[in-house]
Amino acid sequence: MLDSPKVFKDSRTFDPPGTVIYLESAVFALRCQGRGARLLPFMDKKRIIVTTVIFLILAFLVYFQFREWREFDWSKFRNLSRQIRWIHVLHAVAWIYFGYILRAIRWKLFLLPVRPKATITGLIAPTLIGFAGLALLGRPGELIRPYLISKRENLPFSSQMGVWAVERIFDFGAFTVLMVFAIFFLPAAMQSIPHPEYYQKFRLLGFLIMGLVAALAGAAVLVSRSGEAIASWVEKRFSHLSANLGHRIAERVREFGAGLHTVSGPISLTLSIVVSVGMWFVIAVAYQEVTHAYGTDALDITRPQVLLLMGASIFGSMLQLPGIGGGSQMATIKALTAIFDVPPEMAASCGILLWLVTFVAVVPLGLALAHHERLSLRKLSEESHKAEEAEVGHPPV
Repeated sequence: MLDSPKVFKDSRTFDPPGTVIYLESAVFALRCQGRGARLLPFMDKKRIIVTTVIFLILAFLVYFQFREWREFDWSKFRNLSRQIRWIHVLHAVAWIYFGYILRAIRWKLFLLPVRPKATITGLIAPTLIGFAGLALLGRPGELIRPYLISKRENLPFSSQMGVWAVERIFDFGAFTVLMVFAIFFLPAAMQSIPHPEYYQKFRLLGFLIMGLVAALAGAAVLVSRSGEAIASWVEKRFSHLSANLGHRIAERVREFGAGLHTVSGPISLTLSIVVSVGMWFVIAVAYQEVTHAYGTDALDITRPQVLLLMGASIFGSMLQLPGIGGGSQMATIKALTAIFDVPPEMAASCGILLWLVTFVAVVPLGLALAHHERLSLRKLSEESHKAEEAEVGHPPV
């Protein structure tokens, strides 16, 4: 049995983020018992160390959030949650599902050079199942989507791992396009936040992410043209540090180079960019629907301003525990209170609801599709990690 921490000192003192993280960790701990413990072999020493560090950082943040919100009004939090206009939440969920369809369309574009007959409808199920696995299993489930697609389309798993890596660059680039447009071309909207003095910081952030995207684009062009030479150099350069380190890094470079070759020409590149920007615009609409579900002036956030919440969520997702999350919710709640002056109770409610809509809403349909196709998410996770290890292999002797 799990010991229950004393999260309530009295009926008016409550720490929502800490409680949410505790509840999620309890579910994850139960899930790791019995059959779920099969996932533990994939938690090697490095992952255990990284997970421990992330846990300590999140615990540190939760502690200081608790001190800041010592007078948190639980009854007010409950009343605000009851006043949610659920029609807006349903609209948000619908937009999120449309975003998954756009992801399938983009993957179809990436498959054109090798599988021109692949269908969008055939890619929707792996997409939903994959994101359901990510929501339920955390990082151990993130390879389910490329693994399922490689099996269905009879392609090497490494090729779809490369597509998966390229997809992340398109995601980051598309979000950057929207963010930069909002900061530099819609300054009035960005300056109308409760703290307009932050605008100069947002401008600096815009320049930084533009520089990062330019650097990533340059690296992608370099790998596309000289990927094998770069991989060979990396393999030799790092071989003295570890017997397998140089080879593993080199294989990742080769996978990424193979993924870049799925962008077959200017038309394919343009369509992929348009779909990517459209997908992130749809996600922004979903965020705005959730904030407007409360019907209060504090959360009457415009669409350009919503991108700040999305950016906070993306940044916070770098501190995610397997199957627990935590970082994304914490960062979103902090952005609501610090940038938009949203009261703590309302920020906590909205932050949790945003996480449920954008991350967890895919689970019911994803599980239904997995059940229909007689697939086990745990087995898919195990198989995908084994396939990854088999694809990387060992360095040549």
